[in-house]
Amino acid sequence: MKAPTLILALGAALLLPAAAIAAPTMAKACAKDVKTVCAGVKPGGGALKDCVKSHFSDLSADCQVAIIRTAAVGRACKADLKQFCADVKPGKGARAECLKSHASEVSDGCKEAMAKAEASNK
Repeated sequence: MKAPTLILALGAALLLPAAAIAAPTMAKACAKDVKTVCAGVKPGGGALKDCVKSHFSDLSADCQVAIIRTAAVGRACKADLKQFCADVKPGKGARAECLKSHASEVSDGCKEAMAKAEASNK
């Protein structure tokens, strides 16, 4: 499994479902870190998540910021995800796309978090 795929899996396991919006940024920022810090860890059973959590301070500043931003999106959009996208199955960015399609309807907190995540993608 390639490092970006590991990070996306980590994002899904570590954070809330709505965090998929910011996951590409986290994957880019953390791929090298996770490959280095958690090199011998195989995904599954929460092992990768546990490794990243226990070595958070060993991650680069960019990776730490990306994880924190991803978590913020997850927290800010959790209720919106349930309201607008409850029937959308996770995978391949489907939930993120659903939230984006409801951008004019989601809460202000979710809008703000999504905007910050999008801005950091550029």
